[in-house]
Amino acid sequence: MRDAVTIVSVDSALEAERWASSWLGAAWSAAGLGEREPEKTFHLEVAGRASTRPSPDGLAAVAALRRVAATEEWPLLDGTLEILSESQPMPQWFEVPAFEPARAWQAVDVWDSEHVLFIEFAGQRPHTLMAQISLAAGVLVDKLAVLEPGAAETWNRLREPGEVPMPAVESPVDVVLAELANALRATDMTWPRPDDEDFLDLRALAWSRCRPYLPDFGDWQPMGDAERELLLDGFAPADDTVARSLADLFLDYGDGYMTSGPLCWSPEQVGLFLDDWLPRKAVLDAEQRAALPDVLRRWIRYTLERRTVDPVWIGPVVDAVDVFLPGFEEAFDDSAAWGPAKQIAAELEARGVDLSDPEAVEDAMRSLNAGRLARRLIE
Repeated sequence: MRDAVTIVSVDSALEAERWASSWLGAAWSAAGLGEREPEKTFHLEVAGRASTRPSPDGLAAVAALRRVAATEEWPLLDGTLEILSESQPMPQWFEVPAFEPARAWQAVDVWDSEHVLFIEFAGQRPHTLMAQISLAAGVLVDKLAVLEPGAAETWNRLREPGEVPMPAVESPVDVVLAELANALRATDMTWPRPDDEDFLDLRALAWSRCRPYLPDFGDWQPMGDAERELLLDGFAPADDTVARSLADLFLDYGDGYMTSGPLCWSPEQVGLFLDDWLPRKAVLDAEQRAALPDVLRRWIRYTLERRTVDPVWIGPVVDAVDVFLPGFEEAFDDSAAWGPAKQIAAELEARGVDLSDPEAVEDAMRSLNAGRLARRLIE
Protein backbone atom coordinates (compact mmCIF):
# COMPACT_ATOMS: atom_id res chain seq x y z
CA MET A 1 0.00 0.00 0.00
CA ARG A 2 2.90 2.35 0.71
CA ASP A 3 4.34 1.57 -2.72
CA ALA A 4 1.09 2.71 -4.39
CA VAL A 5 2.14 6.32 -3.90
CA THR A 6 4.28 5.85 -7.03
CA ILE A 7 1.19 5.52 -9.26
CA VAL A 8 -1.18 8.04 -7.65
CA SER A 9 -0.18 10.93 -9.89
CA VAL A 10 1.09 9.19 -13.04
CA ASP A 11 -0.88 9.63 -16.26
CA SER A 12 0.05 6.29 -17.87
CA ALA A 13 -2.48 3.46 -17.62
CA LEU A 14 0.20 1.04 -18.83
CA GLU A 15 2.48 2.05 -15.95
CA ALA A 16 -0.35 1.48 -13.45
CA GLU A 17 -1.07 -1.96 -14.98
CA ARG A 18 2.58 -2.95 -14.79
CA TRP A 19 2.69 -1.85 -11.14
CA ALA A 20 -0.32 -3.99 -10.26
CA SER A 21 0.95 -6.92 -12.31
CA SER A 22 4.28 -6.95 -10.47
CA TRP A 23 2.57 -7.17 -7.07
CA LEU A 24 0.22 -9.90 -8.26
CA GLY A 25 3.22 -11.76 -9.65
CA ALA A 26 4.96 -11.56 -6.29
CA ALA A 27 1.86 -12.90 -4.51
CA TRP A 28 1.49 -15.74 -7.03
CA SER A 29 5.16 -16.67 -6.82
CA ALA A 30 5.23 -16.74 -3.02
CA ALA A 31 2.12 -18.93 -2.69
CA GLY A 32 2.56 -22.53 -1.58
CA LEU A 33 1.63 -25.53 -3.70
CA GLY A 34 -1.68 -25.98 -1.88
CA GLU A 35 -2.74 -22.34 -2.27
CA ARG A 36 -5.21 -22.36 -5.15
CA GLU A 37 -6.20 -18.69 -5.29
CA PRO A 38 -3.26 -16.54 -4.15
CA GLU A 39 -4.37 -13.59 -6.29
CA LYS A 40 -7.88 -13.65 -4.85
CA THR A 41 -6.41 -13.61 -1.36
CA PHE A 42 -4.18 -10.69 -2.33
CA HIS A 43 -7.16 -8.75 -3.70
CA LEU A 44 -9.11 -9.36 -0.49
CA GLU A 45 -6.23 -8.13 1.64
CA VAL A 46 -5.64 -4.98 -0.41
CA ALA A 47 -9.35 -4.16 -0.59
CA GLY A 48 -9.70 -4.70 3.15
CA ARG A 49 -6.74 -2.48 4.00
CA ALA A 50 -7.84 0.24 1.58
CA SER A 51 -11.34 0.27 3.04
CA THR A 52 -10.11 0.35 6.64
CA ARG A 53 -7.77 3.27 6.04
CA PRO A 54 -9.06 5.25 3.04
CA SER A 55 -6.33 7.18 1.21
CA PRO A 56 -5.35 8.17 -2.33
CA ASP A 57 -2.70 5.44 -2.22
CA GLY A 58 -5.22 2.76 -1.31
CA LEU A 59 -7.64 3.92 -3.98
CA ALA A 60 -4.85 3.86 -6.60
CA ALA A 61 -3.80 0.35 -5.55
CA VAL A 62 -7.33 -1.05 -5.93
CA ALA A 63 -7.88 0.83 -9.20
CA ALA A 64 -4.63 -0.55 -10.67
CA LEU A 65 -5.52 -4.09 -9.64
CA ARG A 66 -8.93 -3.71 -11.26
CA ARG A 67 -7.33 -3.05 -14.66
CA VAL A 68 -5.53 -6.43 -14.73
CA ALA A 69 -7.76 -8.59 -12.51
CA ALA A 70 -9.68 -11.63 -13.73
CA THR A 71 -13.40 -11.02 -14.29
CA GLU A 72 -14.38 -13.02 -11.20
CA GLU A 73 -12.48 -10.48 -9.07
CA TRP A 74 -14.29 -7.46 -10.49
CA PRO A 75 -17.29 -7.38 -8.09
CA LEU A 76 -15.03 -7.13 -5.03
CA LEU A 77 -12.78 -4.48 -6.55
CA ASP A 78 -15.66 -2.48 -8.10
CA GLY A 79 -17.50 -2.41 -4.79
CA THR A 80 -14.38 -1.18 -3.00
CA LEU A 81 -13.78 1.50 -5.64
CA GLU A 82 -17.35 2.70 -5.37
CA ILE A 83 -16.98 3.26 -1.64
CA LEU A 84 -13.51 4.84 -1.79
CA SER A 85 -14.34 7.18 -4.69
CA GLU A 86 -17.14 8.82 -2.72
CA SER A 87 -14.61 10.85 -0.72
CA GLN A 88 -11.72 11.25 -3.18
CA PRO A 89 -11.14 11.44 -6.94
CA MET A 90 -10.20 8.40 -9.01
CA PRO A 91 -6.72 8.38 -10.59
CA GLN A 92 -6.87 9.99 -14.03
CA TRP A 93 -5.53 6.82 -15.73
CA PHE A 94 -8.38 4.66 -14.41
CA GLU A 95 -10.83 5.83 -17.06
CA VAL A 96 -8.37 5.27 -19.91
CA PRO A 97 -9.93 2.66 -22.24
CA ALA A 98 -8.46 -0.83 -22.18
CA PHE A 99 -5.63 -1.44 -24.64
CA GLU A 100 -6.88 -3.20 -27.76
CA PRO A 101 -4.86 -5.73 -29.77
CA ALA A 102 -4.15 -4.45 -33.27
CA ARG A 103 -1.63 -6.78 -34.94
CA ALA A 104 0.23 -9.97 -34.04
CA TRP A 105 3.18 -12.08 -35.20
CA GLN A 106 4.48 -15.58 -34.52
CA ALA A 107 8.14 -16.53 -34.80
CA VAL A 108 8.77 -20.31 -34.85
CA ASP A 109 12.23 -21.85 -34.88
CA VAL A 110 13.17 -24.35 -37.58
CA TRP A 111 12.63 -27.31 -35.19
CA ASP A 112 9.31 -25.97 -33.81
CA SER A 113 10.76 -26.14 -30.31
CA GLU A 114 10.46 -22.44 -29.49
CA HIS A 115 7.88 -19.78 -30.33
CA VAL A 116 8.15 -16.03 -29.86
CA LEU A 117 4.89 -14.07 -29.99
CA PHE A 118 4.49 -10.35 -30.62
CA ILE A 119 1.14 -8.61 -30.04
CA GLU A 120 0.84 -4.88 -30.72
CA PHE A 121 -1.71 -2.97 -28.64
CA ALA A 122 -3.28 0.37 -29.51
CA GLY A 123 -4.43 2.90 -26.93
CA GLN A 124 -3.10 5.65 -24.72
CA ARG A 125 0.44 4.32 -25.10
CA PRO A 126 0.89 1.88 -28.02
CA HIS A 127 3.23 -0.99 -27.20
CA THR A 128 4.09 -4.60 -28.01
CA LEU A 129 3.67 -7.53 -25.64
CA MET A 130 6.32 -10.20 -26.33
CA ALA A 131 6.24 -13.79 -25.06
CA GLN A 132 8.98 -16.38 -25.49
CA ILE A 133 7.56 -19.92 -25.25
CA SER A 134 9.53 -23.16 -24.96
CA LEU A 135 7.94 -26.35 -26.31
CA ALA A 136 10.75 -28.83 -25.65
CA ALA A 137 9.61 -30.10 -22.26
CA GLY A 138 5.95 -29.18 -22.48
CA VAL A 139 4.60 -25.70 -23.03
CA LEU A 140 6.29 -23.09 -20.82
CA VAL A 141 6.45 -19.30 -21.02
CA ASP A 142 10.11 -18.45 -20.45
CA LYS A 143 10.02 -14.68 -20.91
CA LEU A 144 7.57 -11.80 -21.09
CA ALA A 145 8.39 -8.23 -22.09
CA VAL A 146 6.67 -4.96 -22.98
CA LEU A 147 8.41 -3.48 -26.01
CA GLU A 148 7.93 -0.57 -28.36
CA PRO A 149 5.67 -0.85 -31.43
CA GLY A 150 7.44 -2.43 -34.38
CA ALA A 151 9.24 -5.01 -32.22
CA ALA A 152 8.44 -7.84 -34.66
CA GLU A 153 10.05 -6.00 -37.56
CA THR A 154 13.05 -5.23 -35.35
CA TRP A 155 13.30 -8.93 -34.43
CA ASN A 156 13.55 -9.90 -38.09
CA ARG A 157 16.06 -7.17 -38.85
CA LEU A 158 18.40 -8.00 -35.95
CA ARG A 159 18.56 -11.79 -36.41
CA GLU A 160 22.12 -12.80 -37.25
CA PRO A 161 22.80 -15.03 -40.30
CA GLY A 162 24.21 -17.81 -38.09
CA GLU A 163 21.22 -17.94 -35.77
CA VAL A 164 18.56 -20.63 -35.98
CA PRO A 165 15.99 -19.45 -38.58
CA MET A 166 13.02 -17.95 -36.77
CA PRO A 167 11.26 -15.25 -38.83
CA ALA A 168 8.35 -13.38 -37.28
CA VAL A 169 5.31 -13.87 -39.52
CA GLU A 170 2.15 -11.80 -39.14
CA SER A 171 -0.74 -13.95 -37.93
CA PRO A 172 -4.38 -13.46 -36.87
CA VAL A 173 -4.57 -11.64 -33.56
CA ASP A 174 -7.03 -14.08 -32.02
CA VAL A 175 -4.81 -17.07 -32.90
CA VAL A 176 -1.73 -15.54 -31.30
CA LEU A 177 -3.61 -14.45 -28.15
CA ALA A 178 -5.11 -17.95 -27.85
CA GLU A 179 -1.62 -19.46 -28.03
CA LEU A 180 -0.40 -17.06 -25.34
CA ALA A 181 -3.36 -17.89 -23.09
CA ASN A 182 -2.82 -21.62 -23.53
CA ALA A 183 0.90 -21.24 -22.75
CA LEU A 184 0.19 -19.17 -19.62
CA ARG A 185 -2.29 -21.81 -18.41
CA ALA A 186 0.29 -24.56 -18.91
CA THR A 187 2.95 -22.49 -17.14
CA ASP A 188 0.62 -21.84 -14.20
CA MET A 189 0.21 -25.62 -13.83
CA THR A 190 3.98 -26.21 -13.72
CA TRP A 191 5.75 -26.77 -10.40
CA PRO A 192 8.01 -25.31 -9.19
CA ARG A 193 6.70 -22.01 -10.42
CA PRO A 194 8.96 -19.99 -12.75
CA ASP A 195 11.11 -17.46 -10.94
CA ASP A 196 12.16 -15.23 -13.83
CA GLU A 197 11.61 -11.67 -12.60
CA ASP A 198 10.34 -10.30 -15.91
CA PHE A 199 7.83 -13.15 -16.22
CA LEU A 200 6.51 -12.62 -12.70
CA ASP A 201 6.24 -8.85 -13.19
CA LEU A 202 4.18 -9.17 -16.38
CA ARG A 203 2.27 -12.41 -15.85
CA ALA A 204 -0.99 -10.80 -14.63
CA LEU A 205 -0.81 -8.10 -17.32
CA ALA A 206 -0.36 -10.76 -20.02
CA TRP A 207 -3.27 -12.77 -18.61
CA SER A 208 -5.50 -9.68 -18.66
CA ARG A 209 -4.81 -9.22 -22.37
CA CYS A 210 -5.34 -12.83 -23.51
CA ARG A 211 -7.76 -14.41 -20.99
CA PRO A 212 -10.85 -13.92 -23.23
CA TYR A 213 -9.12 -16.01 -25.91
CA LEU A 214 -8.27 -18.98 -23.67
CA PRO A 215 -9.09 -22.16 -25.66
CA ASP A 216 -10.61 -25.29 -24.21
CA PHE A 217 -8.29 -28.12 -23.27
CA GLY A 218 -7.55 -30.15 -26.38
CA ASP A 219 -8.14 -33.91 -26.39
CA TRP A 220 -4.93 -35.80 -27.08
CA GLN A 221 -5.31 -38.32 -29.88
CA PRO A 222 -2.60 -40.97 -30.32
CA MET A 223 -1.07 -41.56 -33.70
CA GLY A 224 -3.09 -44.03 -35.76
CA ASP A 225 -1.69 -47.46 -36.58
CA ALA A 226 -1.72 -46.78 -40.31
CA GLU A 227 0.29 -43.57 -39.95
CA ARG A 228 2.75 -45.29 -37.61
CA GLU A 229 3.30 -48.18 -40.00
CA LEU A 230 3.77 -45.77 -42.90
CA LEU A 231 6.54 -43.96 -41.01
CA LEU A 232 8.20 -47.20 -39.94
CA ASP A 233 8.06 -48.66 -43.47
CA GLY A 234 9.74 -45.54 -44.83
CA PHE A 235 12.49 -45.82 -42.24
CA ALA A 236 13.46 -49.50 -42.13
CA PRO A 237 12.43 -52.77 -43.81
CA ALA A 238 10.21 -55.17 -41.87
CA ASP A 239 13.05 -57.66 -41.35
CA ASP A 240 15.23 -55.06 -39.58
CA THR A 241 13.61 -55.82 -36.26
CA VAL A 242 16.14 -53.94 -34.13
CA ALA A 243 15.84 -50.67 -36.03
CA ARG A 244 12.03 -50.91 -36.19
CA SER A 245 11.74 -51.69 -32.48
CA LEU A 246 13.85 -48.65 -31.63
CA ALA A 247 11.91 -46.48 -34.08
CA ASP A 248 8.75 -47.65 -32.29
CA LEU A 249 10.23 -46.27 -29.06
CA PHE A 250 11.11 -42.99 -30.77
CA LEU A 251 7.51 -42.70 -31.96
CA ASP A 252 6.15 -43.52 -28.48
CA TYR A 253 8.20 -40.67 -27.06
CA GLY A 254 7.45 -38.26 -29.88
CA ASP A 255 3.72 -38.97 -29.96
CA GLY A 256 3.25 -38.75 -26.21
CA TYR A 257 5.77 -36.13 -25.10
CA MET A 258 6.83 -33.88 -27.98
CA THR A 259 4.42 -30.95 -28.00
CA SER A 260 4.92 -30.00 -31.64
CA GLY A 261 4.59 -33.56 -32.96
CA PRO A 262 6.56 -36.81 -33.22
CA LEU A 263 8.75 -35.57 -36.08
CA CYS A 264 9.84 -32.30 -34.42
CA TRP A 265 13.21 -33.33 -33.02
CA SER A 266 15.55 -30.64 -31.70
CA PRO A 267 18.76 -30.71 -29.63
CA GLU A 268 16.68 -30.17 -26.49
CA GLN A 269 14.35 -33.05 -27.38
CA VAL A 270 17.32 -35.37 -27.90
CA GLY A 271 18.60 -34.42 -24.45
CA LEU A 272 15.26 -35.03 -22.76
CA PHE A 273 14.85 -38.35 -24.56
CA LEU A 274 18.31 -39.73 -23.74
CA ASP A 275 18.83 -38.25 -20.29
CA ASP A 276 15.33 -38.66 -18.88
CA TRP A 277 12.64 -40.54 -20.79
CA LEU A 278 14.55 -43.51 -22.17
CA PRO A 279 16.35 -44.46 -18.91
CA ARG A 280 13.08 -44.24 -16.95
CA LYS A 281 10.69 -45.84 -19.40
CA ALA A 282 12.43 -48.34 -21.69
CA VAL A 283 13.98 -51.78 -21.38
CA LEU A 284 16.57 -52.43 -24.11
CA ASP A 285 18.25 -55.71 -24.90
CA ALA A 286 21.93 -55.88 -25.84
CA GLU A 287 21.28 -55.54 -29.59
CA GLN A 288 18.99 -52.55 -29.16
CA ARG A 289 21.39 -50.79 -26.83
CA ALA A 290 24.34 -51.28 -29.17
CA ALA A 291 22.35 -50.04 -32.15
CA LEU A 292 20.67 -47.11 -30.38
CA PRO A 293 23.13 -44.28 -31.23
CA ASP A 294 23.28 -45.03 -34.96
CA VAL A 295 19.55 -45.74 -35.31
CA LEU A 296 18.63 -42.56 -33.42
CA ARG A 297 20.89 -40.48 -35.68
CA ARG A 298 19.25 -42.05 -38.74
CA TRP A 299 15.76 -41.47 -37.31
CA ILE A 300 16.48 -37.80 -36.65
CA ARG A 301 17.66 -37.29 -40.22
CA TYR A 302 14.67 -39.22 -41.55
CA THR A 303 12.07 -37.23 -39.59
CA LEU A 304 13.59 -33.80 -40.17
CA GLU A 305 14.03 -34.47 -43.88
CA ARG A 306 10.33 -35.37 -44.02
CA ARG A 307 9.66 -31.93 -42.52
CA THR A 308 11.95 -30.41 -45.19
CA VAL A 309 14.29 -28.92 -42.59
CA ASP A 310 17.44 -27.49 -44.16
CA PRO A 311 20.35 -29.96 -43.75
CA VAL A 312 22.35 -27.19 -42.08
CA TRP A 313 19.92 -27.36 -39.15
CA ILE A 314 19.61 -31.15 -39.11
CA GLY A 315 23.30 -31.42 -38.22
CA PRO A 316 23.06 -29.86 -34.71
CA VAL A 317 20.22 -32.25 -33.78
CA VAL A 318 22.20 -35.29 -34.96
CA ASP A 319 25.29 -34.04 -33.11
CA ALA A 320 23.24 -33.80 -29.91
CA VAL A 321 23.12 -37.62 -29.78
CA ASP A 322 26.85 -37.75 -29.01
CA VAL A 323 26.50 -34.92 -26.50
CA PHE A 324 23.86 -36.70 -24.43
CA LEU A 325 24.92 -40.34 -24.83
CA PRO A 326 27.23 -40.37 -21.75
CA GLY A 327 24.38 -39.15 -19.57
CA PHE A 328 22.12 -41.82 -21.02
CA GLU A 329 24.64 -44.59 -20.34
CA GLU A 330 24.98 -43.53 -16.71
CA ALA A 331 21.24 -43.09 -16.11
CA PHE A 332 20.22 -46.25 -17.94
CA ASP A 333 22.31 -48.43 -15.63
CA ASP A 334 21.05 -46.70 -12.48
CA SER A 335 18.06 -48.81 -11.40
CA ALA A 336 17.15 -46.24 -8.74
CA ALA A 337 16.16 -43.85 -11.55
CA TRP A 338 13.86 -46.32 -13.30
CA GLY A 339 10.12 -45.70 -13.37
CA PRO A 340 7.73 -48.30 -11.86
CA ALA A 341 6.77 -49.75 -15.26
CA LYS A 342 10.40 -50.26 -16.23
CA GLN A 343 11.20 -51.86 -12.86
CA ILE A 344 8.38 -54.38 -13.36
CA ALA A 345 9.39 -55.06 -16.96
CA ALA A 346 12.99 -55.68 -15.90
CA GLU A 347 11.85 -58.08 -13.18
CA LEU A 348 9.67 -60.02 -15.62
CA GLU A 349 12.48 -60.17 -18.14
CA ALA A 350 14.82 -61.48 -15.44
CA ARG A 351 12.30 -64.28 -14.83
CA GLY A 352 12.47 -65.24 -18.48
CA VAL A 353 9.03 -63.89 -19.39
CA ASP A 354 8.48 -63.08 -23.06
CA LEU A 355 7.36 -59.45 -22.91
CA SER A 356 5.85 -59.71 -26.40
CA ASP A 357 3.42 -62.45 -25.21
CA PRO A 358 0.40 -60.76 -23.54
CA GLU A 359 -0.80 -63.97 -21.86
CA ALA A 360 2.64 -64.76 -20.45
CA VAL A 361 2.97 -61.20 -19.12
CA GLU A 362 -0.50 -61.36 -17.54
CA ASP A 363 0.26 -64.69 -15.83
CA ALA A 364 3.60 -63.41 -14.57
CA MET A 365 2.02 -60.20 -13.25
CA ARG A 366 -0.54 -62.21 -11.27
CA SER A 367 2.28 -64.25 -9.76
CA LEU A 368 4.36 -61.15 -9.08
CA ASN A 369 1.49 -59.30 -7.39
CA ALA A 370 0.57 -62.35 -5.31
CA GLY A 371 4.15 -62.66 -4.11
CA ARG A 372 4.34 -58.97 -3.18
CA LEU A 373 1.04 -59.17 -1.30
CA ALA A 374 2.24 -62.23 0.60
CA ARG A 375 5.45 -60.47 1.61
CA ARG A 376 3.52 -57.42 2.85
CA LEU A 377 1.20 -59.63 4.92
CA ILE A 378 4.18 -61.48 6.45
CA GLU A 379 5.87 -58.20 7.26
